[in-house]
Amino acid sequence: MAADTVSSSLQLPCVFSPESRQYLALCAQDGRLRIWNTDSKTLHQEYVPSAHLSATCICITWGPCRTVKEGPQRKKRKSEAGQMEEKADLLAMGTAAGSVLIYSTAKGALNCTLDGGHSGGVNCVQWHPEDSLLYSASDDTNIVEWDLQSGKARSKWKADRAAVTSLCVSADGKLLLSAGQVIKMWDLDTKEVYRKFTGHSTAVTTLRFATTRPPKSNGLYFLSGAAHDRLLSVWQVREDGKDKNSVVSFTLTDEPQHIDLIASNSKEEAVRLAVVCKDGQLHLFEHFLNGPCKKPLSPSCTVQMSDTKDSPGPIPLLAAALRVGTQTVLLGYGNHLQPVMEKVEINTAERHVCLTRDVHASLSLSMETAVSKVKTPVVNAKSKVLVPGLPGHQAPIKGTPQGSDKRKKDTDTKEMSIAERLREIDLSTVSVDKGAPKGTASLQTDNFAVLLLQGLESKDANILNKVFQTRKEMVIKKTVARLPLSAVLPLVEELTKRLQGHPFTAVLMVRWLKAVLMHHTSYLASLPDLVTQLGVLYHMIESRVKIFHKLTKLHGKLYLLTTQVATSDSSKSVMDVDHTAKLVYEEESSEEDEASGDEGLPDDGDDSNWEEDEAMEEDKEEDKDDPDSRTDSKANGEEDMERGNESEEE
Repeated sequence: MAADTVSSSLQLPCVFSPESRQYLALCAQDGRLRIWNTDSKTLHQEYVPSAHLSATCICITWGPCRTVKEGPQRKKRKSEAGQMEEKADLLAMGTAAGSVLIYSTAKGALNCTLDGGHSGGVNCVQWHPEDSLLYSASDDTNIVEWDLQSGKARSKWKADRAAVTSLCVSADGKLLLSAGQVIKMWDLDTKEVYRKFTGHSTAVTTLRFATTRPPKSNGLYFLSGAAHDRLLSVWQVREDGKDKNSVVSFTLTDEPQHIDLIASNSKEEAVRLAVVCKDGQLHLFEHFLNGPCKKPLSPSCTVQMSDTKDSPGPIPLLAAALRVGTQTVLLGYGNHLQPVMEKVEINTAERHVCLTRDVHASLSLSMETAVSKVKTPVVNAKSKVLVPGLPGHQAPIKGTPQGSDKRKKDTDTKEMSIAERLREIDLSTVSVDKGAPKGTASLQTDNFAVLLLQGLESKDANILNKVFQTRKEMVIKKTVARLPLSAVLPLVEELTKRLQGHPFTAVLMVRWLKAVLMHHTSYLASLPDLVTQLGVLYHMIESRVKIFHKLTKLHGKLYLLTTQVATSDSSKSVMDVDHTAKLVYEEESSEEDEASGDEGLPDDGDDSNWEEDEAMEEDKEEDKDDPDSRTDSKANGEEDMERGNESEEE
């Protein structure tokens, strides 16, 4: 049986190891390769490629099982030499950068890297069942045959006009299937096309040989699945060449995500098929391939999983593996970061089976046994835990025998208790005194994650208030980045509660929520019950945004009113200005103007009259002082009047 393969142009790769099904290899959103042991249900190995962020893993494929030397062992007898167990060792990974990585589970490290064969992302990788050969297909429309002993490309040829998305090698290693939208069968000896099939309307994501019979007997069948296609098509390789259309179709509820089958060796043996769809359901088929079938075949059994909550929700299935001769199915479900493996015996007589599981309990159990190797003591209510640095703890603290004063100062700051740390952190004053030691500044930035984690676990409001009151962007980002994944959801729940309070505190909580979404989006997206976890937060933000829209409209209207009032006030102040002139100056006009406009101009005698008026005022003042002079002034006044009359007569 050929090794399992999954192409992840649309989903994340997840593959069980062949034959023994001992390991489950998968690549999550963070680009890391994780290999889980299905027997102990623990994390076996974890590998981070150097370019896991820029060149993510697109497809992974297990190589054929082989005998592996694991460290120094005693010499075995001749009778034991032939009984050496073959294990799954090599794992091929195709990346978006066009390279193929060969990982060894026995070494726990990268075996080799195959570069220079493709100019586009590698969509599918397939092993040769016998020889140390590897085949890879890429977006550059080429297929490359790699020699693993030399680490170089053995041959390369153009397979299609469009990107090649899927490959499959026959059990005897003589035929190769390739597909983009058109399916082609190649003769590996001559590298020429043996058959062509119509294929699907979308990109083919899965190709598998369903039988191991030779093509000359008209008994060779293979199946194919495509993106956005809810049918699995089965094709027959006929000797006469009349095999362009599919002969059997299997109906699904969604596009296929993972396929495992037990091939048929004869006409009397049925093909067993397990298909995990994108909607998280498992469909089991069992059919005898013997010529065409007009009607699409429905699954003999459909398996769904749900949690044990009051309102149960679906648990997505990631992969499934069949066992030969039994009805036992190995299931992988949950999320890609922390999958759960379980062997289940399914009664195929029932058309629909629903399994209920408590995912959180199984996840916590698997993570404790897998990652944490530290034994934690069982603490009851009567026991008292003494922490170094607290009063009552008499254990001497060993110092460094040879070290400088700087090292001693550093050790003193590191060995402070929790209470002393809380006293040292004064979040009301953001600036640090210049005379303060360097340890206080580092204490404020380095220990926020520890304090926040302790506050979330103990639900201590004092610790949480002191941590959440900080306004430094860098401190918030570093604190959130150092939090473990198990504390992300409690932090989001605490932020959600505080966002419902006063708007002043909500402004500070938004900064923390922004940092959480920046650093832990991939983890949150992998949670199966993300909608229920973040539902309250989403509705609260949506309601506040609606009110904000109304407030902005009101703010705009008020701004228009205030500007109009201000402009009207300014115009009134301009209208109140007195426009009467204080002084008017006129130039002397020409003789023609005097002749034409004598009537409108004042007489020349006016100036003399002004002077006379002034003189009269002066005379009056003198008359007040000297009464005898009044008679003279009267005489002068009469003379002035006569003169004025004379001028009027003239």
